[in-house]
Order: sequence, then structure tokens, then C-alpha cells
Amino acid sequence: MLNLKNINFTIKKDGEEINLIKDTNLKINKGSFVAVVGPSGCGKTTLLKIIAGINEQNKGQITWDNRDLSEEDFSPIELGYVPQFSVAFDELTVSESIKTSIKLRVKTDSKKHLSEIYDTIIEQTGLGELTDRRVNVLSGGQKRRLSLALELVTNPKLLLCDEVTSGLDPKSENEIVSLMHSLSNSSNRLIINVTHSLNNLDLYDSVVVLYDGYTVYHGPPSNLNHYFSVNSAEEIYPMLTNRSNLEWHNSWIKHRTKYEEDLLPQSIGSEPNKNKSDNLTPANAMEQFFALSVRRWKIFLRDKTQIILHLGMLFLFPILVALFGFDGIDQPKSMPNQTNENIIDQLNYQVSVSQSHVKIGSLISGLVMFQVILLTLMASNNSSREIAGEREILEKEKFSGLHISSYIFSKIGFLSTLVFLQSIWMGIFVQICIPSLPGNIITRLIILLLVNASMTSICLGISAMMRNPEQSSLLSIYLVGFQLPLSGAILALPDWISPITQPLISAYWAWSGSLDSMKGEYFGQSIDAVTQETSLQSINICFAWLVIHIIIGIFFAYSGSKRPQW
Repeated sequence: MLNLKNINFTIKKDGEEINLIKDTNLKINKGSFVAVVGPSGCGKTTLLKIIAGINEQNKGQITWDNRDLSEEDFSPIELGYVPQFSVAFDELTVSESIKTSIKLRVKTDSKKHLSEIYDTIIEQTGLGELTDRRVNVLSGGQKRRLSLALELVTNPKLLLCDEVTSGLDPKSENEIVSLMHSLSNSSNRLIINVTHSLNNLDLYDSVVVLYDGYTVYHGPPSNLNHYFSVNSAEEIYPMLTNRSNLEWHNSWIKHRTKYEEDLLPQSIGSEPNKNKSDNLTPANAMEQFFALSVRRWKIFLRDKTQIILHLGMLFLFPILVALFGFDGIDQPKSMPNQTNENIIDQLNYQVSVSQSHVKIGSLISGLVMFQVILLTLMASNNSSREIAGEREILEKEKFSGLHISSYIFSKIGFLSTLVFLQSIWMGIFVQICIPSLPGNIITRLIILLLVNASMTSICLGISAMMRNPEQSSLLSIYLVGFQLPLSGAILALPDWISPITQPLISAYWAWSGSLDSMKGEYFGQSIDAVTQETSLQSINICFAWLVIHIIIGIFFAYSGSKRPQW
């Protein structure tokens, strides 16, 4: 039995306390199918989240089979929660979505075990004819069936559904409610469905009516019209406005015993759950990592827009760099050891030598910085929406037992592949097209890898901290936009601001490290000629700072992903 005693939930808004749930007392038997109804904003979803443990009540106690949930909460196996939003990726098929959910939530001993769970769910939800369809082509009712299917993978003893019939046509709504009714009756499973709709109430075992945070009815649907003195359920919401919420609540306190007694026989003779939920164990972190990795690559390879964008950047960006150095890099002029020319000719030649060094040094510096900036742009595209774009699904999967470490490592694995391909191809292509570019190719490739990885990591951290992908993308674009002006590569920064900004600019460390590695060669004087106003750091220091940026980005990605953002 689920028992709620004196539940209160309060939030603060503009310094004022607002009671969303007030003195709620409910006893709900196992095997029941319960509707929680009420006008918009009355606290239905809030109450469901309190039961789920997403929101913590300010006062009161919730017990499940006499177990205090504040001391021993539901395990991910026991509880299923279907939110208002879709919890499936559009690019996956119905079959892939369900099998991935099984791998993320249940430890399966073999492929046969996985298939048994999968076949049971398909049979229960009637999705047999839709298994090969992608989620993005499903109707609203079919998506709700899939959402229910994803929660049935653990055969939960308590299934909480939040507005799963919202926006559906009457026929689809009736089908979904009938499905939930059968799922409840087929086992000793308690299903609580929050809904604004007052249709199909006869399919529920009991109905809870909320009004402005107060419980004003809990009993059989057959007694609703009599209690509220209406001819049909559709008249209940207008009737509620005739009295205050406290008056309705006090009236309910007086009459509740009579109506709740009619619910007690529901638990008599209920069959124990004969499915194997008690034998299921949650998936471990490694199993979740592999399931997440496979899913991420499937989604990526099926997103034609992203594939085209990545390939366009991968091949066009190096070509842009090569165009600026297509004529090669000339050897700089040098002053002769001895000369018989007059002083005027010597001065003129010295000026031409200086101009040669500045021109060649500017070309080398520009080619290096151009590669770096283009890679930071690729990095932003890699990860700026990576977490924020699937935030709702992440929150749902965290609630269902997802290990954050598995999630972050799956992102690192996926993004590392992109970073490696982009950086290596950029470095090799530019080297082939501009063979006279000074410096060791291996050193340059390492720097390109590090700057791409650092910016990808930072943007991943931003994506985890933001609430939506639009905010994350905008902030990441701003970050890339500031890389060039704040690096000091084009215009020297004021002495007072340089120590503040340069440690934060990945492009500076990549540019500085690359040029520092080239100074020992024939072009050292040319590089010195264009870096007099901006000091270069040693390559080892540059490596260290880029690694620090990577670590900082991963830290924010982990902490941002772990932080609840329902």
C-alpha cells in the first residue's frame, strides 16, 4: 500500500512562501489504477513528483508497504515514471529504443534474457507492428505507448504517469487509458495517472480530485457525480469554483471515511506479481556505457544534417587554410657577413630584410592561428548542444538509475573520435599543401588535438550547465568569437588585461605553443619579428594549460549533468 500522511510542499517565490500541496492524506492499494485530476495548476504533477522522490515534501511522511521512503527510497527497479515529454530519440526505431532501455536499466544474463523481456513488453503494449518504425514517424498515441513500454522494462511495482493522454484525440486517449488499465489488472501493480481529462474515468479503480493544492475527493469514480452534486464529470471543474479550496477540503475531511471504505475491497484477492521483477538487478556502469555509446553513434549516423555539416567542416576548413599558403613560405632574407656597399644601401637592405621577416612571420603566425580558430569552431559544433539538447531524456534516465560516469565517458568516447579525425586531417592536409610550413609535424598535430579537445571539453561543460541548447550554443559561439581578439595574436593586449584573459583562451596556448616549437628553426627570427608585443610561452607550459582546460571542461560536464534540472 502507498500511504501519504499530512504531505505539504512549499516553494518560495519573490520572498513569499507558496503552498502547492497542503495536508494531503491518501491510502492507495496495490493493484489499483488511480486517476489524479483537477484544474490546471492545482498541484497534480507536483504531487506525482513528491511520490516519485523528485520533489521532497516539506512536511509529512510517505510509506510503501510500511517502508518509510525518506529512509529507504524506491529502487530504480521498483518504480517507473512516465513524464509529460517524450523519452525516446527520434532517430531510433521502436525496437532499438526498448532494447536500449533494457540495457540501461536491467542487467541481462544473455541475449535470450534480453529477448524475453523485450517480447513481454511488446506483447503488453501492442507495439508488435511498429517495431521497425522510427520514433519521429509515430503518432501521438503510439509515442505514449512507447513511453509506457520504456518504463515496463523493469516490471515496476509502482508506475507513475504524468499527463500521458494530454493532446490526444478521444480514440487514442481511450486506447492509452485502456492499456494502463490492463497493465494494472494483469499484475499487482499500482498505476497512478495524472490527467486533466475527465473522460474514461469509469476505467479507473479510484479518482483523486485536487483543487488548489488540497485533496477534495478520493473514492470510486461511480460516486463522483453524487459527491459533487453534478450530472456529469465535465461539470466538476466549474462546480469547484463555487467554493474555496479550504471549504471543499474541510467538507471532504468530514465525508472521506465513507468513500474511502468503498476502495478497500480492491485489494482483496489481488494476485501477487508473478513476473520476474524481484529477480531483476540494475545494469552496471560498464553495461550502461556500452549501451549509451552504441546509441549515440546510431543517432549521429542517422542525422543527415549533422553528417553533412561535419563533413563540410572536415574537408572545407583545411582547404581554406591551404589557400592562404598555397604559394608556399619563402626563405627570409638575411644580412650578409661582409659588404662593400655604402651605408645607404646597407640600411635599405636591412629594411628589406626586416620587412621580409615580418611578412613571412605574419604568414606563419596567421596560418597557425587560422587552423586553431577553425578547430575551435569545429569543437563548438561538436559539443555545444551535446548534453543540453537531450537534457530532458538525461534527467529521466538519471531518475531510472543511470550512472553519470557512464554518461560522461560515453560522451568523451564519441567526441574524442570527432576530435581525432578533425585535428589529424587538418594538420596532415595543411602539411601536404604547405610543405614549407616550419615545425615538427608530430608536435603540431599534438597541439591541434589538444586545442580541439580543450574547446570541445569546455563547450561540453557549458552544454551541461545550461538549461536548453539555445543558451548553450549561443554561449559557445561567443566563446569561440573571443578566441582570436583575446589571444593577442592579431593585436597585442594591454599589459594589465593580458594575464587575466590569456589563461582562459585555448587558442592563445595553441598558437603560442606552435610558434615556440618553430623558433629553433630557420624561421625563428621571422617569428620573433611578429611576436614582440605578445610574449610566447614554452611549449610544455602550453601543453599543460590545454590539458587543464580539458580537465575543467570535463569537471563542469560531470557536475552539470549530475545537477537535477527537471
